[in-house]
Amino acid sequence: MLPTVWVSSRGSWALRERDCHRDGKQTSWKCGLVRTVIQHPHPRHDPKGPRKARMLKKIQICLCFFFVSGILYEISLLSGCCFSYMPMSKHLLTPEQVLSLGKSIIFLETTERLEPPPLVSCSVESAARIYQDRPVILFMKGLTNDTALDLNSSYAAFSLLSSMKNVFIFPLQMETVFQETPLLQWYNQVVPEEEKNWVHVSSDASRLALIWKYGGIYMDTDVISIRPIPEEIFLAAQKSQFSSNGIFGFPAYHKFIWDCMENFVLKYNGNIWGNQGPFLMTRMLKAICNLTDFKGTEDHSCQDISFLNPQRFYPIPYPAWGRYYEVWDESPNFNHSYGLHLWNFMNHNRKVVVAGSDMLAEKLYKTYCPTTYEDLIQNAELSNFTLSEDTV
Repeated sequence: MLPTVWVSSRGSWALRERDCHRDGKQTSWKCGLVRTVIQHPHPRHDPKGPRKARMLKKIQICLCFFFVSGILYEISLLSGCCFSYMPMSKHLLTPEQVLSLGKSIIFLETTERLEPPPLVSCSVESAARIYQDRPVILFMKGLTNDTALDLNSSYAAFSLLSSMKNVFIFPLQMETVFQETPLLQWYNQVVPEEEKNWVHVSSDASRLALIWKYGGIYMDTDVISIRPIPEEIFLAAQKSQFSSNGIFGFPAYHKFIWDCMENFVLKYNGNIWGNQGPFLMTRMLKAICNLTDFKGTEDHSCQDISFLNPQRFYPIPYPAWGRYYEVWDESPNFNHSYGLHLWNFMNHNRKVVVAGSDMLAEKLYKTYCPTTYEDLIQNAELSNFTLSEDTV
């Protein structure tokens, strides 16, 4: 807080602290410089006057500089849209500090791998480009505070994503994430080694807890963002009367998410894939809404929740997931979509994007995650080709 400064010279400028205040919920600072005229009863000539005036002017300039710097500091901490003015290195920020900015885009990696594959990198990069005024966070279970600083030089994708100004990569510490939620007791009792679908189940739980605590949008790491989602509170339909949990958005402390966490624990069955994921979201939505079939491209709504049309994220349904890795005579425009879910869970044969193949996925990479395409697809293939030539 700037101190109150009074300058006792005629016609001087003074900074008045009491004019600074906060307005309600919207953080805006109003501070004024107040001209204070000091009347002397017996004015007299001062031979040092010009020098004093120059000194006072310098003081005024310095005060204004510190004042403006303080305002920019407050804005950068309290707004999610000023990453270029962040006063400290983003690598020194904690997850709580970034999440508290609000409206985060959250991704999760619940395997132990430390090198994000190209599709994960594309998902994060595309979100960072579409949502440039929001923090984009990738939580990685295999990452620890000790290894974080060494990864930039070790993994191309990690270095690529870390260089983006609004992308943050943090360790996923589940016990911390589940604190003060119904999921903590479940987490303390479950035995991960005995769970058939632990990678998926732990991801289902973590996304609920993070959105409950901090709000924002959760996305799977195989979703390519192509335009901003206009809704704040939404679930994404995979098909009529069936919700996915691969993309959803809610403000912090929304009752629906809390109810989902309670039902997660109450109806827990780790042996059934999706029981804590899309089936959970669907049964909780059906409990409060009368779901009907979609007609055309309209969205549905129930209470304060928008139930988004399958065209928004699933224009290619899961039985046809392979079409993303095929060459199309005429590529679809996806005019009704906000993002594209590439169904990586279905990709058992591990189809990948190949440079120059002209497959649909390659075109999506070129358009929405060009840095990933250049660094992890084109350059990687060139490096492999060069390496193979050297070994001949």
